[in-house]
Amino acid sequence: MKPDSPITAVSLDVGGTLIEPRPSVGHVYAEVAARHGVRAADPAALNRRFREAWRNKGDFDFSQAAWFVLVRQAFAERAGELPEEFFPAVYQRFTEPDVWHVFADVIPTLDALATQGVKLAIVSNWDERLRPLLANLRLHSFFEAIVVSCEVKFAKPSPVIFELLERRLGLPLGRVLHVGDSPAEDVAGARGAGLHARLIRRGAPAIAGEQLASLLEIPALLGL
Repeated sequence: MKPDSPITAVSLDVGGTLIEPRPSVGHVYAEVAARHGVRAADPAALNRRFREAWRNKGDFDFSQAAWFVLVRQAFAERAGELPEEFFPAVYQRFTEPDVWHVFADVIPTLDALATQGVKLAIVSNWDERLRPLLANLRLHSFFEAIVVSCEVKFAKPSPVIFELLERRLGLPLGRVLHVGDSPAEDVAGARGAGLHARLIRRGAPAIAGEQLASLLEIPALLGL
């Protein structure tokens, strides 16, 4: 980090950075489908098709309708078996804390940064379920600012969502480090807006100046 521009705030992505579905998106889909009479849905196949649908989603507005399109694509030929009430049920299921896993490095990192007076923020492409979910997971109190794409009508990698973060933190973006799991949305997007940025790749060798193997590396990166 530049010595003339000390990092005094850290913003974080949510999905894939702080939390991930437990045990997986496909398992949750299969569980809710079984409760609505659609049995023997294969979680592995649901995961595979969901990942493909997510990669090809294009301009995604994070509305319920947009999510339901992805759900139908994940179920493929079995989508016609899903009753109407399945869709709001599976949408609601992802607000419940037991279907999410908070990565083991998250709380120790947030504690360490907060103890040192580092401002913490979230910048996430998500929908209206994010704030209640963060509260249910007892994560919300760590963050001074939470910027959600559905609320501000701009999504990463747009520089606008990061510029809104600047206003909420009251800091120039050159003093903010953003960490996330998407090279395009989190790294390129943040750097394009003037933030420092690092990619989180747990379990992979850290790449100096580019990639972190754990969020626990952040305090040392800031010289704390």
